[in-house]
Amino acid sequence: MAGNSLVLPIVLWGRRAPTHCISTLLLMDDASMIVTGCHDGQICLWDLSLDLEINPRALLFGHTASVTCLSKASASSDKQYIVSASESGEMCLWDVNDGRCIEFTKLACTHTGIQFYQFTVGTQREGRLLCHGHYPEILVVDATSLEVLYSLLSKISPDWISSMTIIRSDRTQEDTVVAVSVTGILKVWIITSEVSRMQDTTPVFEEESKPIYCQNCQSISFCAFTQRSLLVVCSKYWRVFDAGDYSLLCSVPSENDQTWTGGNFVSADKVIVWTEDGQSFIYKLPASCLPASDSFRRDVGKAVENLIPPLLYSVLDRADKQLLICPPVTRFFYGHRESSYKLLIQGDSSGRLCIWSVPDTLEQQASAKGLQTTTSVSLQQAFDKLTPRPAGIIDQLSLIPNINEPLKVTASVYIPAHGRLVCGREDGSIVIVPATQTAIVQLLQGEHMLRRGWPPHRTLRGHRNKITCLLYPHQASSRYDQRYLISGGVDFSVVIWDIFSGEMKHIFCVHGGEITQLLVPPENCSARVQHCICSVASDHSVGLLSLREKKCIMLASRHLFPIQVIKWRPSDDYLVVGCSDGSVYVWQMDTGALDRCVMGITAVEILNACDEAVPAAVDSLSHPAVNLKQAMTRRSLAALKNVAHQKLQTLATNLLASEASDKGNLPKYSHNSLMVQAIKTNLTDPDIHVLFFDVEALIIQLLTEEASRPNTALISPENLQKASGGSDKGGSFLTGKRAAVLFQQVKETIKENIKEHLLDDEDEDEELMRQRREDGDPEYRSSKSKPLTLLEYNLTMDTAKLFMSCLHAWGLNSVLDELCLDRLGMLKPHCSVSFGLLSRGGHMSLMLPGYNQPVGKPSCDGVELGRKMSITEGLGKGTYGVSHAVTTQHLLSVISLANTLMSMTNATFIGDHMKKGPTRPPRPGTPEMSKMKAPPSVSSHAAQGQIKQ
Repeated sequence: MAGNSLVLPIVLWGRRAPTHCISTLLLMDDASMIVTGCHDGQICLWDLSLDLEINPRALLFGHTASVTCLSKASASSDKQYIVSASESGEMCLWDVNDGRCIEFTKLACTHTGIQFYQFTVGTQREGRLLCHGHYPEILVVDATSLEVLYSLLSKISPDWISSMTIIRSDRTQEDTVVAVSVTGILKVWIITSEVSRMQDTTPVFEEESKPIYCQNCQSISFCAFTQRSLLVVCSKYWRVFDAGDYSLLCSVPSENDQTWTGGNFVSADKVIVWTEDGQSFIYKLPASCLPASDSFRRDVGKAVENLIPPLLYSVLDRADKQLLICPPVTRFFYGHRESSYKLLIQGDSSGRLCIWSVPDTLEQQASAKGLQTTTSVSLQQAFDKLTPRPAGIIDQLSLIPNINEPLKVTASVYIPAHGRLVCGREDGSIVIVPATQTAIVQLLQGEHMLRRGWPPHRTLRGHRNKITCLLYPHQASSRYDQRYLISGGVDFSVVIWDIFSGEMKHIFCVHGGEITQLLVPPENCSARVQHCICSVASDHSVGLLSLREKKCIMLASRHLFPIQVIKWRPSDDYLVVGCSDGSVYVWQMDTGALDRCVMGITAVEILNACDEAVPAAVDSLSHPAVNLKQAMTRRSLAALKNVAHQKLQTLATNLLASEASDKGNLPKYSHNSLMVQAIKTNLTDPDIHVLFFDVEALIIQLLTEEASRPNTALISPENLQKASGGSDKGGSFLTGKRAAVLFQQVKETIKENIKEHLLDDEDEDEELMRQRREDGDPEYRSSKSKPLTLLEYNLTMDTAKLFMSCLHAWGLNSVLDELCLDRLGMLKPHCSVSFGLLSRGGHMSLMLPGYNQPVGKPSCDGVELGRKMSITEGLGKGTYGVSHAVTTQHLLSVISLANTLMSMTNATFIGDHMKKGPTRPPRPGTPEMSKMKAPPSVSSHAAQGQIKQ
């Protein structure tokens, strides 16, 4: 959980799978899951069935740079922990069963390889991670706390370690770490349990250091079959050494300019090595390399050229030959689950995984056609085979006739004050939609699916090509006009829009490249700069554009390299620009003069001395949850009920006092119940939208609205408690005669409330229809006097409806489902909803669409998910069969929200308090609110019965 609050992400992926350019991969010990890290920093979990079918399950967000290595971090099968490291020195410990980040740290060094090592101290089994990389030692890290315990150091010619392996000895209690340095020197450290207990005060030096002349070492592996040989693969040759005295047994040069990238032992007498272009070769070792053979070590000491090259057995080629932007990653794994397995797994830059099952007996003739791929699947393929296709946030408004793909959303900004989401698209148009309405359309079934141009929206047209960035400055600082929305595009222009009237206010055309970022200067800048926004473009220029004067007051365009970071020094009137080559330019904001350009350590010091860092182009891509910290409340769920009731009491009192003077202006709870964040895994991707539901904020908003109804005395907390027999004691809620009397009293009040607060429905609808007839466009109108208020008042109920509809376990109880649909007005999802899980430090896992489709693995409730399930049947089992952590969050959310709704006057999502859509014909016999009270309590009892079962 994120802090102490309950925040649940739901993700809308869209039809385009995220870019996943694989940089490293790992097969879990029980071979039930493959984990892949990518160059953009995400980690993907793929379920693997016994018959080697692959299904992508979740994407983990947390790293801000390319993932360099993955390793298991626990030996027990019940704890499936892995550790990942990135280029920027980050390390994360993940529980891959539910995608939680358990621990994370950041070191000042980059790891390129990690190996898990377990040893026993008395009765305790402890795990260590041995890390090597861009530093001249091997770091020993605690596998649970990620704390560096001590280092393995070199006395003789210390250097970076290329690769490393651990030799476990069955005969002695000593284990050996064998590593090859960048300069080709083999180093040996002995680790015993005594060494493992040491702290970082005492360095551990190597036992042996021997030049073996293996430059560009790619991998080193120990033969588990004979426990006697080492395979060292270098880019231009591979060699087998005796693990006893590290003498050379055989050496094979590469042919046809191939570059080897790794290898491993397939059996005692066979090795597999693979190349940079994705090809793999299996060789049979000569007798002189086999300890069981009479001629073992016969050729030691002879010239390398005379050693017999092993026999080529078979060639493994990549399944499809499409052009890749970086070399594929290949790994060989062997082990046991139901039977022994030997798998060669390859991941490439298109997000594709290929698996070859290597047979124990390789036939000679197999070399002609090569070993055939057993399984091959990419993320995009997994998205394409789903029906219905994964939804994007405004797909229903973006479908073009005769074209399969909807228009891509390329930039987004959410305005929580109005509940509006602004989406810029690839054709240059900008769409403003109510966030809850558009999410309901994409996720849930209902009559809205058939309505053309629904949800109600407005389209702003002015850019000639793709929108690259959007900014709502008023959200960052109240000094900006709340009407202004700023957009930047591929057409080099920055446009100011009035979001209330929909008109274009001004176009800035000062840059000579596409706009990559729009920023807000800090509060303490000069008065003139305070009314500017800062724009960054791909022609390496930075502009300060005044929204008040409608002109560019400064253009800094002498940077030679792409801009990576913008920083501010308001006290000195400086704008500081950091470029990709390490240079830093200091500009005076008021005069536009270049103060200085520096490199090296001075540049670093200047950047560190600035007030506020805004990284250009990659502001929040890898940490989608970081910006939400302020928007998410951090109270514990235990105190939630008390807090809510206290707030309700206070609000009721305040409202009664101020009702006469201040109709309709409710005190706003500071946290938003819904936040929408757009994320990209890669800059070339369309936006993925994550809806973050803050359960506590939603409950408090619901209670706030309940308390704010006119004539609050009738439904004050005291009266509610009397009528319900003390609802906060968990007793029976408003039922029978008492409820009927109370609702008779409340009904008239509610009718008045609707007339007063909800505009005039008929007039609104007529006006909309007239306008639609005039311009033929299904876009809503909003007058300046009522800024963006359409559907504003039921935003909270809409959010609750969306949330409850997604979380309900559909398909587990048909009677309850009917009640939810007919009486409560909930909606059934089209297909399984992709949930997420927030964990420590803003790390997040998001379920991929179709996560619960295969793969023959029992779910939490013991139901086999392997067989094909009907859509509705799969929904509930998908909701509660994901992981224990997700299930716990969902149950807590459903129970607390249902309890809150049950204590409300309108405890249903049907009726006049839910605004009708602009063109919906009046439904015959709309049920009165009084009629809608008893069913919720009954069905909620049923729901709680279900949960208990």
